[in-house]
Amino acid sequence: MNASIFIMDSWYVAAIEAELATDTIFARTICGEPIAFFRGSAGQVIALEDRCCHKSLPLHMGMIEGCSLRCGYHGMVFDDTGRCTEIPGQEHIPANAVVRAYPVRSRHGCIWIWMGDPALADDNEIPDYHWLDAPGWGARTNYVHVKANYRLIVENLLDLTHLTFVHGRTIGNAAVVKQAGVTFERGDREVKVTHIMRDVQPPPSYRASVAFDGPVDRWMIVHYAPPSFCRLYTGAVQRQGDQILRRLDWRNLNAVTPETATTTHYFWGHAQAHDPGDEAVTDFVVSQIKATFEEDVVIFEAQQAAISADPGRPTSRFSTKADAGAQHAMRVLDRLLKEQASGQPVHIKFTELQLAPQLPASDVDIAIDI
Repeated sequence: MNASIFIMDSWYVAAIEAELATDTIFARTICGEPIAFFRGSAGQVIALEDRCCHKSLPLHMGMIEGCSLRCGYHGMVFDDTGRCTEIPGQEHIPANAVVRAYPVRSRHGCIWIWMGDPALADDNEIPDYHWLDAPGWGARTNYVHVKANYRLIVENLLDLTHLTFVHGRTIGNAAVVKQAGVTFERGDREVKVTHIMRDVQPPPSYRASVAFDGPVDRWMIVHYAPPSFCRLYTGAVQRQGDQILRRLDWRNLNAVTPETATTTHYFWGHAQAHDPGDEAVTDFVVSQIKATFEEDVVIFEAQQAAISADPGRPTSRFSTKADAGAQHAMRVLDRLLKEQASGQPVHIKFTELQLAPQLPASDVDIAIDI
């Protein structure tokens, strides 16, 4: 069933590094599969199927021994490859005494897991979220558990017109709907949505983060890659003639990891470049963005409750022009799921459409640095 609703040959964020202590087994369900995470004797992250192959007790109820887990029921030991290496009370170990082991990597402050065929795991396909730990950026990572399907979150990220109505206290205002020039770019496995707003009032979170005291030129660029990665490039500049007085430059990095058909692990990070060396500034900016995520979660969970209450009813009866980015993303995702169902390996290279906003030459000074 998992393969019919989730892309399996893909990397997903499984945890933030800080969630995984050195002496604790950490349990989390990813794409419907229960997984036990722990750190081996050298600090490396190991991920095993969270179900003993003998009597099905979750392995997270056992104990860590070096680079192995000992089951808490009958004491069987499973190494980092998932192979049983000890059965207390007998010497013979059956060939099928094995649990699944998953490829895992640590990158950009996150633990990434490959859910499909281990032979296809390619480190080059891990999305580039380097802003989370790059010089010149102040960043934080966060996690929220959402009682909603992951698609609802991706669609939300690709339609920023909701900022006016959901996030009016933080990053939204009327300009997002009334004064934005919006363009859509579609690739075979990606989509980019660009919003450019000129000579508009900055929203509350922008004014609270940078001392804007007048109109700004503002941009919001969303890049989607399957199955559920969205990177937002947002910012604004205040000018006086040809001089830039103040600038805000943010990256909002989203990794939407399915848990089940109706629940999601939502990992997000936020990075700011206008005062990267000031920890207090970073904390403040991230607190502002956190408030927007809390507003979004209310929307997602209310949508899911309505959908679950009447699953046979169409989610939407009509589309608006603002839906174009999300619709293309869902078409990409559905096509990949069909390829997977037919037995084709699904390789998802995190490529990128050109991200520089479509601005006249006089505006090159606000081009996006990727």
